Amino acid sequence: MQSQSPKPLRGKVALVAGGTRGAGRGIAVELGAAGATVYVTGRSTRQQRSEYNRPETIEETAELVTAAGGEGIAVRVDHLHADQVEALVARIRKEHGRLDILVNDIWGGETLFEWDKPVWDHNLENGLRLLRLGVDTHLITAHHALPLLIEQPGGLLVEVTDGTAEYNANHYRLSVFYDLAKTAATRMAWAHAKDLEPHGATAVSLTPGWMRSEMMLEHYNVTEETWREATRDLPDFGISETPRFVGRAVAALAAAPDRARWNGQSLSSGQLARVYGFTDLDGSRPDCWRYITEVREGGKVASPEDYR
Repeated sequence: MQSQSPKPLRGKVALVAGGTRGAGRGIAVELGAAGATVYVTGRSTRQQRSEYNRPETIEETAELVTAAGGEGIAVRVDHLHADQVEALVARIRKEHGRLDILVNDIWGGETLFEWDKPVWDHNLENGLRLLRLGVDTHLITAHHALPLLIEQPGGLLVEVTDGTAEYNANHYRLSVFYDLAKTAATRMAWAHAKDLEPHGATAVSLTPGWMRSEMMLEHYNVTEETWREATRDLPDFGISETPRFVGRAVAALAAAPDRARWNGQSLSSGQLARVYGFTDLDGSRPDCWRYITEVREGGKVASPEDYR
C-alpha cells in the first residue's frame, strides 16, 4: 500500500524532464502532492513555444506542483542540447545538493510519425527526428543527471514509454520509428538498472494506459469533465485514465521502501495501482493493458468498467 505519511517525499528532489503536459505534468504534480521539490523542464514557456505550438507551459506545471503541496521550479531546457542539460544538473546540485528522482518523459513526437507506413514510405527526416527526441534526449539526460542521483543510495530513475515490454514485444507500434522509440525506453531502463544497482538506485520503465492528455481530449472534442461523451462512439475510451494516475504510480514507487524489487522491470500504472493501492482522480483503478489483452484482443466478454 501507499505510505500513510501525507507528504512521504518531503525533502526529496525530483527532475521531471519533459513536464510541460501529458504524463510529465501529471507526474510532476503528484510528486509535488507527495511533498517533493520538482524541477520541471521542457521547451514551451510563456515566452516561447516549441514546434507543437500548444498553450501548455512549464511555468503552469511548476505552479500546479506548488499548489499541490510541493515546490515547482520551471527551467527551459532542450534535452537534445547536452550543454543545457549539464547546466540544469549543475543548478540542481548548487541549489539542493541532491537528486532523488529522475523521470525521463521527454518526447515531442506526436506530429512526426505516420501510422501504418513502412520505412520506405515514411518521411525520413521526421522519423529520424522522432528517434532523436525519444531516445537521444533520454540518454543525454541520464548521462548528466545520474551521477548526481547515485551520490546517495535510494535514487529512482523512471523511463516513461508507451506499452509494456510484454505487449510491445508482440505488437507493431504504428511505425518502425515509433516502435523503436518506445521499445528503446524499456530497454534503456533495463540497462540502466544494471549500472544503478551497485549504487543502491533503481531504474524502471513505466507506461500509462490510454491517457486523457490535453491533446487526446482535444482530439475527441471533449474535456476532462465531459470525457465520457466520447465513449458513445468509442466504448474502449471507457478504460482511459488521467495523467495524474501515472503520476501517482511514480509517487508511489518513489515512496515505497521496496522499490528496488522492480529494478529493471517494465511496469504500468494499472499494475502498480493494484500493488500500492492508489486510484485515479475519480477513485477508480483503470487497468488499460490488461483490458486490451484480455478483452479487446483476447475475446473476453467484459466492459471497460469491469477493469476500472
